[in-house]
This record gives sequence, C-alpha cells and structure tokens, in this order.
Amino acid sequence: MYDFSFVKPGTVADAVTALASEDAQALGGGQTLIPTMKQRLASPAKLVSLTGIADMQGVSQSGGVLSIGGATTHAAVSAQAGGFAGLAALAGGIGDPAVRNRGTIGGSLANNDPAACYPSAALATGATIVTNTREIAADDFFQGLFETALDEGEIITAVHMPIPEASNYQKFEQPASRFALVGVFVAKYASGVRVAVTGASEGGVFRWSEAEAALGANFSPDAVSGLSVAPGDMIEDLHGSKAYRAHLVKVMTSRAVAAAG
Repeated sequence: MYDFSFVKPGTVADAVTALASEDAQALGGGQTLIPTMKQRLASPAKLVSLTGIADMQGVSQSGGVLSIGGATTHAAVSAQAGGFAGLAALAGGIGDPAVRNRGTIGGSLANNDPAACYPSAALATGATIVTNTREIAADDFFQGLFETALDEGEIITAVHMPIPEASNYQKFEQPASRFALVGVFVAKYASGVRVAVTGASEGGVFRWSEAEAALGANFSPDAVSGLSVAPGDMIEDLHGSKAYRAHLVKVMTSRAVAAAG
C-alpha cells in the first residue's frame, strides 16, 4: 500500500465537500477499491469513507417501496428487507460473512461489476437510485461494464425498490469468488414481469425482454421453455463459453420463476 489521506465525514454535505479534493475517491465497504489499490490499479490521494453517515444507513418500507440507505451493508439488507424475500436472499448470498458485513449496496451499484448481484435486483425492480443531486431510474443508471450514469463526485445516498408481488434470484456461482457466473432476478408486479440478468453479458447487467413478455402472459417455468438467448454478446472465459452462459440464462430464469411461484 502507499500513503494516502483518510476522512470519515458525518454528513452527505461534508462527504461531497471532501470528494471535491483532487484525486479523492468515495469509499463504501472497500471490497473492490482496497484490493484494487493494493494491486496499484488505483491510487487515490484521499479516501472519503461513507460509512459514518447516519442518513445513509438502514432499511425502511413505506407505500410498497423498500428504501435502503446507500451505506447499508449486505448483511443489514438481508436481515431487514422484511417482506421482500427475493432481495433478502440475494443479499444473504453475496460473498462470505466478512464481505456481507463490510460491503454496501451503494458501493456495489456504483462499481457496477458485470458479475455483481445487486444490479440485477435494481434493474428487475425498476429501482430508483437516489444521489446527493438527483434521482436516476435503474433503466438509465447502468451503462456498460463498470459504467454508470453517476457524475464525478456524485454519491448514491439511497435506493428505492418497489416490492414485487413475487420475486426470486437464482445465481450460478463461481465457487472461488462467489460472484455470479450467471444470475437472474425475476420480479412480478401487477403491471407485468421484469427479468434482469447479471454475470452473463459483455455489456453488463441487462433485461431479458422476451422472457418478460412470455412470463407476463404465463408466469410459470414453461413460459420460457421455448425461448433462447443469443450467445453473441455473452462473456466467454475459462469458466464458460458464450453458448454455456446463454444456456444458463434460460436455466436460471426458469428456476427463479419456479421458486418465486
């Protein structure tokens, strides 16, 4: 590691001021940033910890919407998600206990790792990502591998997720990292069904519109049995080919629908 300064502000306003410094970087749970710094792939001069901001902590529910502070840990989401069982299970399956008790939902969404779990939940629920300056619809937030709509110095302060009538997340896990080789979040609402896929595409998290249409008409595993995902845009690496990941998308979707039903 190298020398850098560290600050832990108590308010969002103080965090924004600290991030205005040259080469400052926001720090959530540090599950991605700290290893990146150790490998010298990032070298911020100042780390601005968001974990001391009380207004960015906790989970609440009102009017059918689950609101989660941006600095809330995965473990807290799992324990406090209440009637949103699909999200609670997703959060409880991230990494290991050490990761779940340090990592935060805001940090995960801001990083937008192509194999992270939370982006699929945000996209499948049509979540609203709240920052210190604005509100961003999930459909507009994710813009490619590690790319989001966030501006420099913008902080995710909260996430609002409409609670579905039924939901489930199925993850085909890479056993060493526990990231999703393919993960699918299915959320059923009175207005229709949303299906979001993580871990599979070279473009990052995406919605599977064909499955959404089929499941909107018939919410059962049989509805996706005749569908397929084009393998061309899938990730290919030592863990699986493009065709393999495309096949897993269909399998995980079917399992998620069965579990949700």
